[in-house]
Amino acid sequence: MYLHSGCQIAISPDTRYFAVDWLGVEVTRATLGIIGMGSIGYKVAQRARAFNMRILYHNRNRRRKEEEEAVGAHYCEKMEDLLQQSDFVMLVVNLTPETHKLIGKKELGLMKPTATLINISRGAVIDQDALVEALRNKVIRAAALDVTYPEPLPRDHPLLKLNNIIISPHIGTATVQAIHMMAEEAIANMLAVLNGQPIPSEVFPK
Repeated sequence: MYLHSGCQIAISPDTRYFAVDWLGVEVTRATLGIIGMGSIGYKVAQRARAFNMRILYHNRNRRRKEEEEAVGAHYCEKMEDLLQQSDFVMLVVNLTPETHKLIGKKELGLMKPTATLINISRGAVIDQDALVEALRNKVIRAAALDVTYPEPLPRDHPLLKLNNIIISPHIGTATVQAIHMMAEEAIANMLAVLNGQPIPSEVFPK
């Protein structure tokens, strides 16, 4: 939130001075709750450790002990425990019938009023109407979304009118290098199918 509004202050023709009491939230030593500790969630944990964050995670399957220890992650069997303790909650799950609107009014109500919700998975994992209400009423401090439903949101959507949210246009993998790697992986999968070989990145393994 502060990066976006800070940029506006820095470039505004009306700016005469920078306020000294304009303060953000510290990431270092804060608690990050990762919902969905697959390959992407685990990479997030690796990066968060560099900030000395306390890392909690909730996943269908618990990671091996050595994997947890490598990033200092602590398993929460109940998602509710993670929500109640985290300063930042990051959603890194696939969109399935089980994760559709995984975060709704009840879950938002369990979060700290100082917490930030981050979604890098799929828009429909969050009940957006409930999120609008939570942000308006300061149930949580803020949200940062790389995904919404639909994409883009209608121009009159209430999420676009809030000042405690950042929305980016689904650009989590939008680098030249990442797109090249994705294309190469897709080609490798197609060639494997054509040659009757095991599929390297099979979505639904047999």
